[in-house]
Amino acid sequence: MPERSRDWLRQARRDLEHAKLSAWGEDFEWACFSAQQAAEKAVKGLYISLKGEAWGHSVTQLLSNLPGAIEIPEGLIEKAKEIDKHYIFSRYPNGFDVGIPADYYTRAEAERAIEYAETILAFCENKVR
Repeated sequence: MPERSRDWLRQARRDLEHAKLSAWGEDFEWACFSAQQAAEKAVKGLYISLKGEAWGHSVTQLLSNLPGAIEIPEGLIEKAKEIDKHYIFSRYPNGFDVGIPADYYTRAEAERAIEYAETILAFCENKVR
């Protein structure tokens, strides 16, 4: 079976571009979700490059469980924790007592999620190279 880490990283990059387009279109909840997906796929691409298996959707857990030889930059786990919050709440109305995710997500959150996803993606791309 071919090694596909670069495919995962390419898709992560596309998800990040989708996040930016969503933010531009004021679909802030989708910008946040796409940023989470970009970060998740980037870390999974790194796992694949290391011949490992990555399960689950928590960027925090995926980063935390990387082999000990990989040094996680300070603050990266904190960024992942914030990104993880967008996996469910950005998509489902029952995450809130009333209304839909679009009623709650803001431009600032979308911009921050995109910035954090960019940081995580860059970390993973540098490790795969």
